[in-house]
Amino acid sequence: MEELKQIVTNFQENEVSAYGNLPEKTQRFISISVLTTLGTLKEIPAEVEQALKEKISPEEIAEAIIQCTPYIGYSKVMEALEEAETEMIRQGVKLPLSSRNTTTDESRIEKGLAAQYTIFGKENIERNRETAPPELRHIQDYLSGYCFGDFYTRSGLDLQTRELLTFCTLCTLGGCEPQLKAHIGGNLQVGNDRQTLISAVTWCLPNIGFPRTLNAIACINEIAK
Repeated sequence: MEELKQIVTNFQENEVSAYGNLPEKTQRFISISVLTTLGTLKEIPAEVEQALKEKISPEEIAEAIIQCTPYIGYSKVMEALEEAETEMIRQGVKLPLSSRNTTTDESRIEKGLAAQYTIFGKENIERNRETAPPELRHIQDYLSGYCFGDFYTRSGLDLQTRELLTFCTLCTLGGCEPQLKAHIGGNLQVGNDRQTLISAVTWCLPNIGFPRTLNAIACINEIAK
């Protein structure tokens, strides 16, 4: 086991870390999101400890985990949050953390739509909503109110960072190429260029493996020509 750990550590620290244009803070957010998506809970405390040492706030750490919720489901995120909060307490952080919610029951769909318009373009979102068959219109409302209204509007991380973390979450999941392509376009729209996306998926590589990495790069090449 120690030999394998050394191989991977050398790869991460001497090769992967030397590539790309990501700030260390962004790298840490991505690592937290990837571990949450994979459900590798044993790795989360060490990542949280390192993030706190790098002066990343507990609220930002929590938001990197919470942002995964619409894509991987509630249970995995809650388990990751429990691990993160246990480590925060060990590091002297006082809980509970302050709320980052910015919406009400009345405003969540409206604010979610605004986020969707910014990421994907108003015409595209309105077309999707207008052309949805009657039995699927509730899904469009759920996307606007829940996925984007309840999560993308939260404070603690900006929209550009949240969209990059969504890209990394989808890369990690695999098998989500239609959604991945849509969010590659969304990332480009909010200012995460091709090099940033390549850097992000490269940072994911030691944890997600080559097949998912190469599939993600193929999607980037198709959308970010």
